[in-house]
Amino acid sequence: MDQEKIGRFIASCRKSAGLTQAVLAEKLGITDRAVSKWENGKSMPDASIMLNLCEQLGISVNELLSGERLDMDDYRKMAEENLLQLKKQEELNNKKLLSLETVIGYSSTISFMVLIFSACTAVTSRVWQVIMILTAIVIFAVGIVCCLRLEHDAGYYECPHCGKKYVPSIWAVILAPHFGRNRVLRCPYCRKIGYHRKVMTK
Repeated sequence: MDQEKIGRFIASCRKSAGLTQAVLAEKLGITDRAVSKWENGKSMPDASIMLNLCEQLGISVNELLSGERLDMDDYRKMAEENLLQLKKQEELNNKKLLSLETVIGYSSTISFMVLIFSACTAVTSRVWQVIMILTAIVIFAVGIVCCLRLEHDAGYYECPHCGKKYVPSIWAVILAPHFGRNRVLRCPYCRKIGYHRKVMTK
């Protein structure tokens, strides 16, 4: 998606609707700085406010994502292209989250091992040994929690029985036995238990 084109389109539609950036922002419950960033092509509207934004500007979501008014002949084609672009963006965002999970996981594990090793071999003071071991445990625990949260938020799990994709609860992710990023979960649709594969998009 061309953010600059979309930004120019938002600005044009806003002016046509007789709205200032401040008024549009107030109607959407956001800051006028956010509207300015859209119109300058620096960011995109969040999915949570796209429908409200389109209603205020008198356009469809498809036209918003295309950055132009569409006639009926172009509408379906652009809808498919926009859907594909959104899926690609979602997949990219989810891969970034999983990459961050890997970095945090390795960093916290290495820090834990270094601190424990140092406490056992390089430090003679009992007090400092205890402090270093407790610090190592805290770093490792925080790292694990962050990793689990990122894995939960990135993508979906796919049921091997019915093929449905869904986001389980954070507790299901934490408590489920797993191999890599695949987890033993109960499908909320078919209710069967199995190894559910992590996938990036629906």
